[in-house]
Amino acid sequence: MKSCKIWKWMNRIITSVLMVLLVGVAVIVLSTKLSGSEPQVFGHQMKTVLSGSMEPGIQTGSIIAVKPLNDENNLKKNDVITFKEDANTLITHRIIEVTETKNGSLYTTKGDNNEGPDREQVLADNVVGVYSGFTIPYVGYIVSFSQSPEGSALLLILPGAFLLGYSVITIWRTLKQLDMKDEKHADVK
Repeated sequence: MKSCKIWKWMNRIITSVLMVLLVGVAVIVLSTKLSGSEPQVFGHQMKTVLSGSMEPGIQTGSIIAVKPLNDENNLKKNDVITFKEDANTLITHRIIEVTETKNGSLYTTKGDNNEGPDREQVLADNVVGVYSGFTIPYVGYIVSFSQSPEGSALLLILPGAFLLGYSVITIWRTLKQLDMKDEKHADVK
């Protein structure tokens, strides 16, 4: 009887975890696809780091939180910024020098793990945000994969398949227990 109660609690826990996983992954994947950008949490954009230019502080494959800028003029030397190199490429590097011009600020940047500064200065208009110091190592690989068509399909289908398979096993066990009870009840008569 005690093992039956333990089984019921395990069943509830596993079902709940699988359901939360399925819904959570679906929300993340769909919100990312619908917004056309990376997910945001508490006003911070989550960016995936795909190079080692900022190691050891920011590891390759990490996700980082970047606070979008309201006023570009607040940036100073040693701030870590994410900026557009071109229309499709974002880079996160440290500001090593700020130059004021009549058209605005220009930033000389450098990756912490790079030998020298970046070839071109960054225009203030190209700065996307400032690194907030929050990093989760290795999760960026999963985020990057989930944004691919194969990853989106896999992360939506896999938890659903696990939930379906677990439901089939649970139903089969319940039917087996009912059959055993019927047989015991028949033998008693």
